[in-house]
Amino acid sequence: MSKAKGHKPAKLIVGMFTNRLGLFEEALKVLEKKYGPVDYKSPLLPFDKTDYYKEEFGKDLKRKFYSFKKLIEAEDLPKVKIFANNLEKKLSEKGNRSINLDPGYLTPAKLVLATTKDYQHRIYYGKGIYGEVTLRYKKKSFIPWEWTYPDYRTEEYIEIFNHIRKIYMEQLK
Repeated sequence: MSKAKGHKPAKLIVGMFTNRLGLFEEALKVLEKKYGPVDYKSPLLPFDKTDYYKEEFGKDLKRKFYSFKKLIEAEDLPKVKIFANNLEKKLSEKGNRSINLDPGYLTPAKLVLATTKDYQHRIYYGKGIYGEVTLRYKKKSFIPWEWTYPDYRTEEYIEIFNHIRKIYMEQLK
């Protein structure tokens, strides 16, 4: 019989997109108050691989990724997602979100994103939150799965997560 082992702390990441650029810093201030300082901020990226959010957010969406210095427990992902959802509501206008916050975590082997939507490849964490292994680490780089969102498949995003992984691996030493 195998013996259950604890999970190493995970690297908290949050992806954000909006067309109101000032909201990046506004949301980040709240997140840093809750989760501590960031140790990585991505450059501003176009969010243009889908029109799914156009009706709710409008056009010309931009994305940023952040990683946080303080590591989290993987099982805390539902709490982080619920906090992010509440922050989205707080920053909304006239019943519509103004910013989308996508928390997740990174481990040496994978990038997991939190979602409220069930699907065949997602695992239920509890509290209405599912986890999706969006990228896996193999042969010195993250690589996508068949279900990986189109933007997360891009070289630009994969470079970002490889960079965050390097920061994380140094923290684990």
